[in-house]
Amino acid sequence: MLRLGLAVAAAILLLDQASKWWILEVVRLPEIGRIALTPFLNLTMVWNRGVTFGLLAGEAWWHAWALAAIALAVAGALTVWLARAPDRWTAVALGLVLGGAIGNVIDRIRFGAVVDFVDLHAFGWHWYVFNLADSAIVIGVGLLVAHALLRPQHGARERA
Repeated sequence: MLRLGLAVAAAILLLDQASKWWILEVVRLPEIGRIALTPFLNLTMVWNRGVTFGLLAGEAWWHAWALAAIALAVAGALTVWLARAPDRWTAVALGLVLGGAIGNVIDRIRFGAVVDFVDLHAFGWHWYVFNLADSAIVIGVGLLVAHALLRPQHGARERA
């Protein structure tokens, strides 16, 4: 399971960093600011100096490094969990979370903030601007929760 999870993490990390490179170097979104793609999707440049939804944002020189260190510690714990993953679903889910977390750590180290650019909106309401790494983390956590709630429990027949 470890190889599967690490392969998923590597794929997410590569896709995430490639998408951010494209946004920064090809599209040059920081110079443009926003591009309307569809009635519900924009590319909008946001430098997220915090964590989820911009929480714990800070401008001090050490702030990005502190958040990166915390995320690296979480990535280490996820890798230990991944090494003990009991099945494919858990390995894939942990790989998604791990790859996304490392992708955002790289941004914090390189830029002092995470590159966010996907802006979904409808009926005048905008979701928080996010990136591929954030999407992988959310999907991975969702899979972990769904798997924990829906998988058959050992000994369930004996208790019933």
